[in-house]
Amino acid sequence: MINEDIIIKQDKNGRNYTVRKDRRRYFYPNEWIAFMKAVHKNNKPLFDFLINTGARIDEALHIRPMDFDFERGNVRLWKTKTKAKKGETHGKPRTMSLSTAYLGRIKRVCNNLPQDQYIFTGSKQSNNQLLKRRVKAAGIKDDYNFSLHNIRKTHGMWLKSINVPAEEICLRLGHDYNTYLAHYGSSEVFTITDVREIEKLMDDLYARKRRF
Repeated sequence: MINEDIIIKQDKNGRNYTVRKDRRRYFYPNEWIAFMKAVHKNNKPLFDFLINTGARIDEALHIRPMDFDFERGNVRLWKTKTKAKKGETHGKPRTMSLSTAYLGRIKRVCNNLPQDQYIFTGSKQSNNQLLKRRVKAAGIKDDYNFSLHNIRKTHGMWLKSINVPAEEICLRLGHDYNTYLAHYGSSEVFTITDVREIEKLMDDLYARKRRF
């Protein structure tokens, strides 16, 4: 059976590989809940961090307990993408706010680690394969369209659905406005029920409540 959502290409050695047509696929809230239920408890912290920050996987794998400011409720991404096309020689660190609920969860993780130790383990490739297996195990439609980067897109779409200003989303994701428009769709695809679930999952991230 031919899957019309996947393009088959060949590398320079003549080996076949697949390319997803739909690179803008994101998790609906019910899909995310099902996915997290399918993930082993030891692997949940990484995916929890990604959905709550929209960080790239390379940024997440360099996070240490010392990068969190629990008093102010934020985290500093210091190992960020270098945008050579824009003349950058190194990535620009980003500091972003976190919800009260997520701060509580990650603080418990950090309390058991040295301040300068990387929190999340595994490589980009191994974690990507883990995500694919768990997405499929959760019974999510078109599981082949998912990779770690889809969590980043999900974060951006969820913030858009709860009316976070575009400029704030851009600062959070480290995007310029044109890149944001090109890679993120309309939040109108979410139902009212979806938006209510997203608000629960994002907690008070943009509610400006006093944290800790």
